[in-house]
Amino acid sequence: MDKRIALITGATSGIGEATARLLARHAFRLILCGRRVDRLESLRQELATQTDVITVSFDVRDKAQVQQALAALPQAWKAVDVLINNAGNAHGLDPIQTGSLEDWDAMIDINVKGLLYVSHEIIPGMTARQTGHIINLGSIAGKVVYPNGNVYCASKFAVDALTQGMRMDLNPFGIKVTSINPGMVDTEFSLVRFKGDSTRADNVYKGMQPLKGEDIADIILYTLQAPPHVVLADITVFPTAQAGPTQVKRDA
Repeated sequence: MDKRIALITGATSGIGEATARLLARHAFRLILCGRRVDRLESLRQELATQTDVITVSFDVRDKAQVQQALAALPQAWKAVDVLINNAGNAHGLDPIQTGSLEDWDAMIDINVKGLLYVSHEIIPGMTARQTGHIINLGSIAGKVVYPNGNVYCASKFAVDALTQGMRMDLNPFGIKVTSINPGMVDTEFSLVRFKGDSTRADNVYKGMQPLKGEDIADIILYTLQAPPHVVLADITVFPTAQAGPTQVKRDA
């Protein structure tokens, strides 16, 4: 059974939560990270019956919080084998000329800088041990721009570029780097994008069957179980009903 230590950001909902549950069943030791302490604790209690679990609460946007929280990991948990950079968000769906500066800041700070802050704390240990696997959650929005996607797409294009750069820079150390780029996934993503408007969020998936967080978790586990000489470098995954960022087959 697997005893690798996996650190998951954004573990309190959606893809992160589904991944935590699946990796627990496969005996990964888990460091669960997120902002919502109550959800973290609830998930820890649930999964602690299956594997070793600790939780760390911080906001990935806050560089000092990230540094302090990860530096304070117990010694037995510092050798992180798997880093899953899952924390991310979309705010608003406005054309560039009416976009919100606050929305732009949130997307760049979480999707790009947050990923970098966490990676900065974990990668040196991996290079020192010359082993590790980093999985960055990207998006089809990091491959193809769509109308009104502007800054969100830009942030995910940045994640794609960073992932490619990580793969090149960390190649001499034998560290695997994977990018997973989902299309439509039914999580809290749309609810956050539309600022709590559940009707508008539900309409995103109306008449079609989107992916679930569990579907992406399955892919993450598959990549982690590949033989040592194999790395699934770049994966794009759609629900069957989707063919591109805006091309979706919907039932009447």
